Amino acid sequence: MPHTSSPATASWLHQAIARIEADYQRSADTHLIPLPLPTFAAAGIDLYLKDESTHPTGSLKHRLARSLFLYALCNGWVREGSTIVEASSGSTAVSEAYFARLLGLPFVAVMPRSTSAEKIALIEFYGGRCHFVESAGEVYDAARAVALETGGHYMDQFTYAERATDWRGNNNIAESMFTQMQRERHPVPRWIVVGAGTGGTSATIGRYVRYQRHATQICVADPAGSVFAAYHRTGDATLTAPGSRIEGIGRPRVEPSFIRTLVDRMEEVQDPDSIAAMRALSALLGRRVGPSTGTNFVAMLALAQEMRARGEQGSILSLLCDAGERYLPTYHDEDWVRRCLGDCADAGERLQGRMA
Repeated sequence: MPHTSSPATASWLHQAIARIEADYQRSADTHLIPLPLPTFAAAGIDLYLKDESTHPTGSLKHRLARSLFLYALCNGWVREGSTIVEASSGSTAVSEAYFARLLGLPFVAVMPRSTSAEKIALIEFYGGRCHFVESAGEVYDAARAVALETGGHYMDQFTYAERATDWRGNNNIAESMFTQMQRERHPVPRWIVVGAGTGGTSATIGRYVRYQRHATQICVADPAGSVFAAYHRTGDATLTAPGSRIEGIGRPRVEPSFIRTLVDRMEEVQDPDSIAAMRALSALLGRRVGPSTGTNFVAMLALAQEMRARGEQGSILSLLCDAGERYLPTYHDEDWVRRCLGDCADAGERLQGRMA
C-alpha cells in the first residue's frame, strides 16, 4: 500500500532506526573458536567456528533479522503499527520477533508444525504469534495471506536475505571473520563453509571474498532432501525437492536469495552424518551445538581430509549456527533421532575416522 510521508512518519522511522542501531552497539561481536584437532593441526590445517549462538537471540539469524528490518524501514515498507509477518522454520522468526518487540510492532511467524517447541516458546517470549502450516512448502503463500489480512508487511527472508546486507563490509559477518583471522597461522581461509536456508550468508561472504580479492572458496553444506545441490549442478530454478529434516537449512524449492554463481562447491550431507557430527562437535567443545552446525562440520572435515591428502596447508572456517539447548527434545534425544532420522551409529564411526 502507498505510504504518505509526514513529519510524524519520519520521526517514527528515525527513532526505529536509532533503536536498532543502539541495540547493535550494545552487542559485542561473536567469538572465533579454534577447534582442537591435533592430527589436522600437525599437517598445517586449522579449523575454526565463528560462534553465532552468542547473539542476543541465540543464532546466526540475528544478523539477518537486523538487516531485514533496516532494509524494510529504509524502503518505506514498515511504518508505525505495521504487523510484521515472516515465513520461518524458527530461528529467523525468533530474531525478527525480538526486533519487532524492540520497535513495538506486532509479529506473526508462519512455520511448519514440526518446528521445535523451544523455538516456538522463544517467539512467544518476544511477543510474537505463531501461525502453523502442515509443510514447509506452504509457508510462502500463508505468510502473504496473513500479511494481507493484517495490512502488514511480509519480510520474505527468502527473497531479500541476499540484498539486505551490505556485502562490501560495514560490520557484516564476512568482514568480521577476516578481521578475527588476521593473527592466525593461516589468516586468509582456504575454505569458508556455510549452510543455506535463504542463501543470504553464502551470498554475503561470496561477494565479500571477491570484492576483497581473497584466495578463499565458498562451500555450502547441503542436507539430504534439499534442492540447492541439484540446482547448483544444473542451474534449473524450477527444481523442487522433499525438503530438509535438518532444521534451519536446506529448502524444498530454489530460493531467490541463493546465488549459485557465488558458491564454489556443494557438499551433500546425509542426516545421520549431520547428527553424528553434531554429537562429536558437542563433545569436542564441551557444549551442545545445533544440527545445522553438525552439517557444517561434516563438510569441514571432508575438505580438511582432501587438503591433507594433497599436502596442502591452510585454514577452514565455518559457523556455529545456534546452541543445542534448543533441540534437547529432538536432535539431542536418542529416541527421537532413531525414530525420525534412523540409526546414527555407523555415521558416528565414520566421523571418528575422519577426525583421526
